[in-house]
Amino acid sequence: MQNPMKLAATLALLACAAPSAWAQAAAATDWRPTKPVRIVVPITGSTNDVLARMIAPKLQEAMGQPFFVENKPGAGGNIGAAEVSRAAPDGHTLLIGYNGPLAINVTLFDKMPYDPQKDLAPITLAVKSPQYLVVNPDTGITDVRDFIAKAKADPKKYAYGSVAMGSASHLTMEMMKSAAGFQMTHVPYRGAGPAITDLIAGNIQAGFFVPGNVQGFVKEGRLKLLASTGPKRFPSTPDIPTLAESGLKDFEATSWIGLLAPANTPPAIVNSYHQAMVRILNSPDITKRLQEMEFEVVASTPKQFSDWIATEITRWGKVIKATGAKAD
Repeated sequence: MQNPMKLAATLALLACAAPSAWAQAAAATDWRPTKPVRIVVPITGSTNDVLARMIAPKLQEAMGQPFFVENKPGAGGNIGAAEVSRAAPDGHTLLIGYNGPLAINVTLFDKMPYDPQKDLAPITLAVKSPQYLVVNPDTGITDVRDFIAKAKADPKKYAYGSVAMGSASHLTMEMMKSAAGFQMTHVPYRGAGPAITDLIAGNIQAGFFVPGNVQGFVKEGRLKLLASTGPKRFPSTPDIPTLAESGLKDFEATSWIGLLAPANTPPAIVNSYHQAMVRILNSPDITKRLQEMEFEVVASTPKQFSDWIATEITRWGKVIKATGAKAD
């Protein structure tokens, strides 16, 4: 049996140490904004915008200040991201970032108005998702092999749309063109909304989009779903093959969205937002809505998100160099 005097001494030490440890933990997460917070979305009419408007009221509830979403599209997401990179690092300006302005554009553009690794502070990689390859039903295209054959036979007849220059929506088709050996004109848009509107109208014939942007139109028969870009089929569309299953070996492309702040934002602010976002993303109602959009909830740490961006810059850089893709 432990000596009572030693036990009492140990408990006394713990009692003295505990408040200090608790105080440190509280201090790391006690930051709150003192005025309205702006969440910049560098694209319009996309799941990035949907996610921003989904989390804004939750952050307002958690942080005690209004959070409002502001769309700043243009230059493949560079305009909005650059604006956040120049904002005061005081926790009152945040960025909803995605593949394009955080990873792809580094190689795609000759000059960048900011460095995503130096000028922005990652908070959390929120969600990831493969994409859907969809076409206008009036094309008569039946499957991936038919799509490739028709594009090869008459490349001037077909054009594809993307949500933005330098987006995963853009580069994924460039990957497919290179892998399958066909040509097709690229038409970039400012967000998924106008791209999908033109696709349904027949002004363009195809495109890659995250499921949440096109699910409803596929169900209505206004778009035809050919394949997904993930390593396995979506549970909600078990009859739709992956591109890898359709003859493009090892083909995989992922879209992702995260939250960032300007560089030099104090760790206490980043940590406070990170902890709030983890709770929000894992809350039952938000998780359910994201899963319905075929998003995988990640809710990474800031360090994990930083490492992910570095990995994605390298990965997409190889794709851009291999395909010869350029910022039109």
